[in-house]
Amino acid sequence: MVRHTRYQGIVVRDHQALLIKHWDHSTGMGYWVIPGGGIEPGETEEDCIKRELKEETNLDVEVVRLLYDEPDRPDGIYTCRKTYLCRPLSGVPSPGFEPELEAQANYSITEVRWFDLKAESNWPAELCNDPFTYPQMARIRQVLGY
Repeated sequence: MVRHTRYQGIVVRDHQALLIKHWDHSTGMGYWVIPGGGIEPGETEEDCIKRELKEETNLDVEVVRLLYDEPDRPDGIYTCRKTYLCRPLSGVPSPGFEPELEAQANYSITEVRWFDLKAESNWPAELCNDPFTYPQMARIRQVLGY
């Protein structure tokens, strides 16, 4: 199933970026992603980002600005990806839920973690070797000047 746009929010605090870890129960594999998803009817893009971040990280955020709007990978489920810079307002980051995926009982969010945008060398191999999330993090570092 191809969807049009993935709206995702990268929460940055003190040069640290927040990612969530999805766990695929059917394969036993985990991977890091930027929180986000699809827009719901009647939502603005900003409302979508705020809802997705609240659902997936338990944080209330301020949407600061659009960082980039670019095509998704050719094998992705979206045709394009809009990534917004967000700032945490309240809440404690903790694993939330992914309503669309968890309804299938195959996925869950198992972890949230801050990754230092200034020290990529400290990132785990599973992130650095990820063909989906790593290029996005590199792009975020470039756009933010790290």
